[in-house]
Amino acid sequence: MAGVRDTSKAKRIVIKVGTSNLTDTSYRLDPRKVEKLAKEIIELKNQGKEVIVVTSGAIGAGIGKLDLKQRPRDIKVLQATAAVGQNILMSTYDKYFSKYEQTIAQLLLTHDNFFNRQRYLNLRNTLITLLKSGVIPIINENDTVAVDEIKLGDNDNLSALVASSLGADLLIILTDIDGLYTYDPKRSKKAEFISVVEDITPEIERIASGRGKTGVGGMKTKVQAAEVTMKAGIPMVIANGGEENILSRIIAGEPVGTLFMPKKKRMNDKEHWILFSASPKGKIKVDEGAKTALVEGGGSLLPSGITDVEDEFLRGDPVSIVDARSVEFARGITNYSSGEIKKIKGVQSKEIEQILGRKDYGYGEVVVYRGNLVLL
Repeated sequence: MAGVRDTSKAKRIVIKVGTSNLTDTSYRLDPRKVEKLAKEIIELKNQGKEVIVVTSGAIGAGIGKLDLKQRPRDIKVLQATAAVGQNILMSTYDKYFSKYEQTIAQLLLTHDNFFNRQRYLNLRNTLITLLKSGVIPIINENDTVAVDEIKLGDNDNLSALVASSLGADLLIILTDIDGLYTYDPKRSKKAEFISVVEDITPEIERIASGRGKTGVGGMKTKVQAAEVTMKAGIPMVIANGGEENILSRIIAGEPVGTLFMPKKKRMNDKEHWILFSASPKGKIKVDEGAKTALVEGGGSLLPSGITDVEDEFLRGDPVSIVDARSVEFARGITNYSSGEIKKIKGVQSKEIEQILGRKDYGYGEVVVYRGNLVLL
């Protein structure tokens, strides 16, 4: 996108809606807020935009239905509350989108939908098919079954994964604050608004982390989401969902919210999966010559440059590639298992067949092919 605030050309837009934009002060679902959101999204659709919604609010809706006095803390009660609330949340969305004859679809996701390559591709194809059909996908983490081991953690990061996996043109995160400030504006008169962020610097991380007296509630995960989108080549805006016509104003290029500007070119689907969705199964340590060949020469990883292997992994697994100081500088999909790499590390590619003892090995002369490798 040309220009700092030229967001009008964004065609495919992911909108993450925070709980505060859907519920009242008692955490109960507020139909008026859902109605406002639906109206503004339809306005974008009428401009020819494709819209994907990543929503919170299921637990809030469940709290209201079950007449709970406060948000549950026990994971089992939270899951049960989400199970009750998810149906109410989607029914409320459907009620207000139906006024505009707009069809919606529900998708409940866990980390495995991104971690597993085949499920990731299936999810991506489903979302693209829905968009082509004019349907608005409404996505939420599957809180009813998610546990710590499979939870994505929050809908900010979920929205960043969705945006980058779909090759979106823009991610908008709606919250109850105007954007990123140097201090929490609710607590400090020194707070200065940050309109544009071009780099996630240590200072930006400090502001968002909540360390010391400069913490801004809920900003840590939003800045984490921005790191994902900026690396993927996608701009992201944090804005106040309570403002009137906030979505149209963002698309019109008004200086509302905090804009996180990407520097990198747009990633392709495989690069995105390797870098963001797949958790490395192990590490391959390389010497300086191999690192230079990968970083500066644009080459593939050969066995001759490998010095060590950590953890166990299979052929086709995502792996982390680290330098002599164990600093990760790339990720990729390996052609050989950890056990095989231990046998062929440091040797010339032509020796692979003899060492592994098979003439029909057929995995090639490189351990990680350049097309399956992403530099960090």
